[in-house]
Amino acid sequence: MSYQVLARKWRPRVFREMVGQEHVLQALINALDHNRLHHAYLFTGTRGVGKTTIARILAKCLNCETGVSSEPCGQCASCREIAEGRFVDLIEVDAASRTKVEDTRELLENVQYAPTRGRYKVYLIDEVHMLSNSSFNALLKTLEEPPPHVKFLLATTDPQKLPMTILSRCLQFNLKNMNPERIVQHLKFVLNEELVPFEESALWHLGRAADGSMRDAMSLTDQAIAYGSGKITEAEVSAMLGTIDQTAVYDIVNALASLDGRAVLAAVERMSEQAPDYASAIAEMLAVLHRIAIAQALPEAVDNSHGDRERIMQLAQQLPSEDVQLFYQTALLGRRDLPLAPDPRAGFEMVLLRMLAFKPQGVIEMPTQALPQTNTPLKAQVAAPAIQTSSPQAQPQAQPQPVAPPVTTVESVATATSPTPEPVTTAPVSNIQETPVTPQVTTPVVEQPPAAVANAAAISEPPLYDASYENVPDDEYAEYAQAPAYYEMPSAEPVTEVIEPKKPEAATPPIDLAAPAPMESNVAAVAPRPAAKALRKVPYEQAGPADWTEIYLGLGVTGILQSTVANCQMVKRQGNEFFFVLDEANSTLYDVSHEKRLADLLGDYFVEPVVVRIQLGQVTAETPSMMAIRLREERLQDAIHAIKNDPIVQQLIAQFGATLREETIQPVN
Repeated sequence: MSYQVLARKWRPRVFREMVGQEHVLQALINALDHNRLHHAYLFTGTRGVGKTTIARILAKCLNCETGVSSEPCGQCASCREIAEGRFVDLIEVDAASRTKVEDTRELLENVQYAPTRGRYKVYLIDEVHMLSNSSFNALLKTLEEPPPHVKFLLATTDPQKLPMTILSRCLQFNLKNMNPERIVQHLKFVLNEELVPFEESALWHLGRAADGSMRDAMSLTDQAIAYGSGKITEAEVSAMLGTIDQTAVYDIVNALASLDGRAVLAAVERMSEQAPDYASAIAEMLAVLHRIAIAQALPEAVDNSHGDRERIMQLAQQLPSEDVQLFYQTALLGRRDLPLAPDPRAGFEMVLLRMLAFKPQGVIEMPTQALPQTNTPLKAQVAAPAIQTSSPQAQPQAQPQPVAPPVTTVESVATATSPTPEPVTTAPVSNIQETPVTPQVTTPVVEQPPAAVANAAAISEPPLYDASYENVPDDEYAEYAQAPAYYEMPSAEPVTEVIEPKKPEAATPPIDLAAPAPMESNVAAVAPRPAAKALRKVPYEQAGPADWTEIYLGLGVTGILQSTVANCQMVKRQGNEFFFVLDEANSTLYDVSHEKRLADLLGDYFVEPVVVRIQLGQVTAETPSMMAIRLREERLQDAIHAIKNDPIVQQLIAQFGATLREETIQPVN
């Protein structure tokens, strides 16, 4: 006997053998059992989901010699002839090859005659959407009011092409795609009956490759049996289908979880040796990320059908849930845009690098490590503001010369010149205590922005400092970043900004820039680099609401969790339970899983089991986020105050009517 392919050998013969499509089967079974039969049925759905199979079973139910029921006997002559495709009263028509109106008219000429053998004359028209408009028009009247002994069963994969006049005359049943779980379950049953050895992970590859079609799954299984010489293994199925090795996919996901760009590119390099389909690689990544998200939401729902449950659970604990969602969305969009990339591998790498580079918006930058300790005045940490000057006949000075280092650097200074200006000389920085030579200047001259200390070798004396800042508490400005040792101006000539001159009320003596600057102006010229302040680890027994800010800095919170924790206020503690109130105004990114994640961080910090309770409400004390904002504002105000009180800036304002643009002052981070 010749071999019969699995798709035909295991084709359902009765409704109970159907896999899936319960919503269709229930309606048909009830209609048959209660004798509420319609004259026209339309079955829609993609290929291989059972449209024609259900139509043939329905024809068998209508013409079984034992009577109309949802359970045909399968033994009578009518049932056997329908199963073998030779029943004279079942007229199957391929509309794709009989599209002309003449074919439809010829078909309808015999409608009026009674059936030859069976109870009903059944017209099964497959791919009915291929009929022409004239054929549909010829079919309308008969389809609406056929003789009582005629039933129409229409099947199509594209119901949108059917005229509304046809759709309104039929009972329409939309058959769904098969999910991989149902396909794998059915393949297990078939292969066990066929005595074919198999690996379950290989069946999952077949189930996903079938893309919702049971017939495609059975055909692929036939191909896999032939490829594997009578057995089905995962390695052979992967080679047959050209799918990506799961190990390479897990290497990439592990590298992403570690935020290691070098490891990501190395994993792609190893994958490229197999000449993979990068679109399939992204699809495999999406499947892995989906399973990770399921494991985080409902761990018991993750099965071991792929043999990788342990890997999935490990990644679910390693990756934050918001990162999983972000990676999934990025991969989804990258898969859509991959055909637009000039090179598939480059497009794939860019998708992975985008996962590493993208950062959710709205997360407040909070300190996550030991903060620097500073005893130096804030003047050394102020970014250069912009100063506008106004002077009669203001013109830019072409040749800048070094002077004693001031607090700030000036973006633009206009100088007044005379027809025959004499050169201006200044004392070098190393001789700042010596008596300089007074230049002969006929008009006020202000030099271009000096380069404070352009060359560190020019400094021969130790840096000076302002004793008024010696008593600043260590923790008051704990957030400040380390100050640079000296300022350095760019070599390019700055752009000069000239505004309308302002008439001076009285003559002002010229500025002698060669004279040594006052002591205070040199305070910030060279600032020693502050030492990092070690954080005190709060003991577990003493931890309470008053220590929350210091505990927070020791946790090292990152990601979206940082937005939640930084806006929390610890309100009380009972044993190992820590109670927090999250500011409602900053709770947009809050998720219930944040309680467990914060408890894990606190448990690692104290090396003790900790339970965290977070409630939304109004905070009554300073949170870490509020502390960061307050310190940032204090730094800005101190910076503005330092600039305003700088002697050189005051001289520029007095001599040239300069204006200090406070909005350009930024503390150095």
